[in-house]
Amino acid sequence: MSTLIDIGKLVGKPQPATVLVPEKEKGVGCDFDSYLLVPDSSLDARITAAKARLGSDVVILGHHYQRDEVVKFADFRGDSLQLSQQAANSSAKYIVFCGVHFMAESADVVRQPHQQVILPDLSAGCSMADMADIGQVETCWAELASLGDLRVVPVTYMNSTAAIKAFTGEHGGAVVTSSNAAKVMEWSFQRGERVLFLPDEHLGRNTAFQMGIPLDRMVVWDPHLEMGGNTPEALRNARVILWKGYCSVHQRFLPEHIEKVRKENPGMKVIVHPECRFEVVQAADVVGSTDRILRTISAAEPGSAWAVGTEIHLVNRLAKMFPDRTVISLDPHVCVCTTMFRITPHHLLWVLENLGEGRVVNRIAVDDKTRGWAKVALDRMLSLK
Repeated sequence: MSTLIDIGKLVGKPQPATVLVPEKEKGVGCDFDSYLLVPDSSLDARITAAKARLGSDVVILGHHYQRDEVVKFADFRGDSLQLSQQAANSSAKYIVFCGVHFMAESADVVRQPHQQVILPDLSAGCSMADMADIGQVETCWAELASLGDLRVVPVTYMNSTAAIKAFTGEHGGAVVTSSNAAKVMEWSFQRGERVLFLPDEHLGRNTAFQMGIPLDRMVVWDPHLEMGGNTPEALRNARVILWKGYCSVHQRFLPEHIEKVRKENPGMKVIVHPECRFEVVQAADVVGSTDRILRTISAAEPGSAWAVGTEIHLVNRLAKMFPDRTVISLDPHVCVCTTMFRITPHHLLWVLENLGEGRVVNRIAVDDKTRGWAKVALDRMLSLK
């Protein structure tokens, strides 16, 4: 007998994924609270030992934004899609994803049949992903349909729930990453006249503008307002309908931060993620995905100086990796992904030691229908060369 726990109740929004917790797993061995008493001095040794006992049965994934004391145990580091693919290509039975819930869902979408996905802390959510609720998106689609044949193609960012990816797949659209958003949008315009871009308005706006679409042909859809707060005429004039959503980290960066950096550090280059505001992207020297930020600074000349507009753990890691370069955060305050930060070494130890005893805690399992359509949307993206 199994108990199904709705992950949506744990992170604040209804989600299609459920966490499978078999009855036999209940008890002292699965009590996370007891792990809070584990001394910090013994955490590393116990995690290392638990991982060694599991051997090739487990693969640990660490997102670029994960805290150092957790990510150092990762078998793979990277962005969410890259990590999901690497795990699916492994022989591991258990995928421990040290990221956030939409990432664990994505790993479950692309996993092999024998694999199970685990999220060390169920409260590790994503505010951006939660800004596009499936019910709101379905209402938006119905309201757009009421205006006649607008020929809208839905496109969703990788940073979305499995439900939104499935909606996109079922309605003829595809997933995008921050690296290939323009390519997927070009594909979408070959199939329709308009794109509904979910759930990050900044990535959508920055990508569309880069493609030559003027700002006056874009509108923002606020899910809390009728017709998204737009007139029928504005929606018919639009080529891109941007969902009102954003990354809480990248939203923090402002044009004033760039002005201050350039005033105080003449010659310093500014590189930012395309999830940043339009004004920030326009003022930056380089704009690119997390992978491009890594590659750019890796290839930079020794002695060069960079102000980076992305999550602080990656910025600090880059500064350590390249001590012959100056790498600082664009924002003088700490820009941390607070929900991903919830995963601690204690959580990692808890799931690994339970796996060692044959218990699976915090499993993320997307239902078959959602998983199938979400994979359709992903495969459409991956088929583009």
